[in-house]
Amino acid sequence: MQITFTDREADVMQILWDNGPSVVSEVRAYLKDELAYTTVLTVLRTLETKGYVGHEEEGRGHRYHAAIEQQAARRSALQHLTSKLFKGSTELLFAHLVSDRKLGADDIARMRKLLAASDKEGK
Repeated sequence: MQITFTDREADVMQILWDNGPSVVSEVRAYLKDELAYTTVLTVLRTLETKGYVGHEEEGRGHRYHAAIEQQAARRSALQHLTSKLFKGSTELLFAHLVSDRKLGADDIARMRKLLAASDKEGK
């Protein structure tokens, strides 16, 4: 399943992942931009229509929760990015990440450990 978000949807999803089930006013309070209550409600309803968010009734309102795992969204976004911008090559993506950033010794050491662990899992 390919998971895609607009920037605003991604902001709302991050709030739900970080803070757990929330009512509209709570989501609105966590957003960096000041948005109208109805705008936040519309974003949540759109995410619910897409199957990314669910809700439970709470009094006269709803408490919304993420219906997908953050890791699944990350995986889907990375697959999409790799496919569209790096010709499907994870090697090209990795090379770009390494060459485009100023990596410190600690960053490189962590990456080497991740690669070593991935190599061991693959055997």
